Amino acid sequence: MLLTLLDPEKQTPLQQWSFESESIIRIGRSPENHVVIPNALVSRQHLELQRVNSGKSSQWYLVNSGTNGTLVNGILMSQGWISDGALIQLARGGPILHFQVITIEVGGQIEAKPTVKLAAPRCTHGGNPPGNLFCIHCGEPIKVERTVRHYQVLRTLGQGGMGTTTLAWDREKAKAQKPGSSPAASLVVLKEMNADMAQIAKAQELFEREAKTLKALHHPGIPQFFDFFVEGGKKYLVMEMLHGEDLEKRIYNRGPVAPQQAIEWMIQTCEVLDYIHSQKPPIVHRDIKPANLLVRHRDNRITLLDFGAVKEIGTPPGTRIGVEGYTAPEQDRGQPLPQSDLYAIGPTLIFLLTAQSPQNFYGKIP
Repeated sequence: MLLTLLDPEKQTPLQQWSFESESIIRIGRSPENHVVIPNALVSRQHLELQRVNSGKSSQWYLVNSGTNGTLVNGILMSQGWISDGALIQLARGGPILHFQVITIEVGGQIEAKPTVKLAAPRCTHGGNPPGNLFCIHCGEPIKVERTVRHYQVLRTLGQGGMGTTTLAWDREKAKAQKPGSSPAASLVVLKEMNADMAQIAKAQELFEREAKTLKALHHPGIPQFFDFFVEGGKKYLVMEMLHGEDLEKRIYNRGPVAPQQAIEWMIQTCEVLDYIHSQKPPIVHRDIKPANLLVRHRDNRITLLDFGAVKEIGTPPGTRIGVEGYTAPEQDRGQPLPQSDLYAIGPTLIFLLTAQSPQNFYGKIP
């Protein structure tokens, strides 16, 4: 039997151990083991590999003793049979051993030692805390609503007139992640064009324009574009998953913010607007409002969302888009300018400071 310690990134051999006649192989951090792996995630006596029978009919049985658990082919295993070619990981994110049945010499001939191929057990996702997206045992999504290409839809995030936004898990991205990476690192936002909108030419144009615009923009305050495709007659846009809370929900849930914080967020918004207004030709967002400004949890900074209404300056006038109370007069007339986005900063600032609709303040200035 041959055990190979693999490089976590390149999956190339780092160290090997071979055993011909031992009936029990002990693996762990302690120097008393047959296989010693000095890693903080590995217990002193982490696991045993037990040979059952001998000769051609021998099989191997794994018994875990490690505090952080042992995974076989990505599935948590306390004890069970293992087959040739199995990947044994000592704790999630820990070292990976490649298990192989080595050849033996019989009458001067090299012969492969047979092993029984056992079907990999399917994880039942049992014992997971309520609300978990991913299984603590196998790392796979616990509940998948549907699958679109290699994207597994986990739940709906929001639905608008143009499209439905969902939280999805990118299986291809997950496969490319380093061993031990969190499955949450492969979460994406999948935006699907609504079926009723798919029959409207203008709606199709706006959806495709959003994808084209995001693909061309690269700014920390704008969601990263990943993919755009058509599947089953429906258009899909794949974007970066951002963890945070939009300003509308934030104010409704927690109340007004201090002037210093409100001003800081609006300056950050202006920095993003300056970037899109500086494109050639300039891009107008046309939908600046608290619900489209996300505060990221990781750094409390603003990300501008929903580019479904964007318009390039110089293109023919088209659909009038705007939100009452936040829309500049020229945009109401169907003639948006970069300054129209800046106009919306004022009403947004009023909302952040008062938790009231800016419409309540129009006409009250003496």
